[in-house]
Amino acid sequence: MVLRLEIFENEEADSPAGTVVLDAAALEEARLASYDSGYAAGWEDATAAQSGDQSRIKAELARNLQALSFTYQEARSHVLRALEPLLTETMGKLLPQIAKVSLGSIVLDALMPMAETMADTPVAMVLNPASRPAVEALIAEATGLPIVIEEEATLGEGQVYLRLGGSETCVDLDRATSEIMTALRGFFDLSNKET
Repeated sequence: MVLRLEIFENEEADSPAGTVVLDAAALEEARLASYDSGYAAGWEDATAAQSGDQSRIKAELARNLQALSFTYQEARSHVLRALEPLLTETMGKLLPQIAKVSLGSIVLDALMPMAETMADTPVAMVLNPASRPAVEALIAEATGLPIVIEEEATLGEGQVYLRLGGSETCVDLDRATSEIMTALRGFFDLSNKET
């Protein structure tokens, strides 16, 4: 079957040269070509739209993550600023008291290894006069070791030196307390600089 189409724009429409003749195979081929062309254009549009959506979603996600990060940093900074005076004051009051109460047991822990190696030689213990009652009572209760206690007013209340022969051990809770407080202040200083 042959399909004949008329061309209306042409003045010579009645002439055989003005008539376009398409056979069914050529028409089907033209239809398939236009379908493929439309399908490819639709696919390109969909790909471009999806790419645009992905770019928009990525940008929005990055913006939201940045806002969350900023909010987290603000919250962390606020909490640390609120905790700083509390922790500094608490540690400043508690650490010296804890050191004072635990000085005797720490000296005892340092003394026991020395006691294993000594014969009848007394251990010389040098400490601040204010620390003597607590340390002396605990050492006398826990050991029956011969100990010579020497008072030295220039030592801090948290400092004790144990001497046996040529060896010496130092217990310095004053320095430990000071280092803890310095570390705490350093932590808050660093946190404040970060913000």
